[in-house]
Amino acid sequence: MSESLPDTSQRRRAFRLRWEANQLPATGVWSLRRRLAAAMRAVVERLITSDAPEAELQTAAERLEAYAEHLASHPRRQRYLGFAETAVAEDAPDPDEDPTRGGGHFDFSPLIGRANPLAPPIVMSSDEATGRVQGKVIFGSAYEGPPGCVHGGYIAAAFDEVLGYAETFSGAPGMTGTLTTYYRTPTPLHEELLFEAWIERVEGRKIFCRGTLHAGERLCAEAEAIFVSMKPGIFAGLVEKRHEREAG
Repeated sequence: MSESLPDTSQRRRAFRLRWEANQLPATGVWSLRRRLAAAMRAVVERLITSDAPEAELQTAAERLEAYAEHLASHPRRQRYLGFAETAVAEDAPDPDEDPTRGGGHFDFSPLIGRANPLAPPIVMSSDEATGRVQGKVIFGSAYEGPPGCVHGGYIAAAFDEVLGYAETFSGAPGMTGTLTTYYRTPTPLHEELLFEAWIERVEGRKIFCRGTLHAGERLCAEAEAIFVSMKPGIFAGLVEKRHEREAG
């Protein structure tokens, strides 16, 4: 039997500050992290599409290899300091926290992180009154599967992220249990796409979500997922194991 969602307006606002903060301007080192990530995305796009000569590619590779070694000379940054993962943290972040400085775990997300060159990135927004969320994104050439179309694996990953944001509006979010994607029509590259997601119901620890993907008026894909609420101690254990692996 479905349960009604709890009144968690303060937690919802806190979740929004975390998931949507990286769309606000950043300052200091975070603005430069984002700038560098954007430049790296441009390099990837042009490497995929350019027919540059061998000599130029060799020069570029040598310079990038040298800079990678230079970055390795700095200490590794601990990404999971303080509030790390909204969905499974013990407490929601302070709703009065200033998110405008940038940074934090979500700025490194492989899907929405503006400081992560792997991310397209997806631009997230939400309607606090309804709990529905949106994700707008343009996938470039590096994400191509069928000719001129987005690889299906990236579509599924994007659904996981957008539905993952929607399930935080349950007030007791967790991690993905199952995710099923239905591909309706080819999803185009180089066009703005719109993901939408919402919670359908909550049954105990299970949060059932659905989502759609459109290119303009055309439905490209749909998805449904079950998220399972996690105890904070489980996530803390994952963080500890991560630190152990990196130390080794």
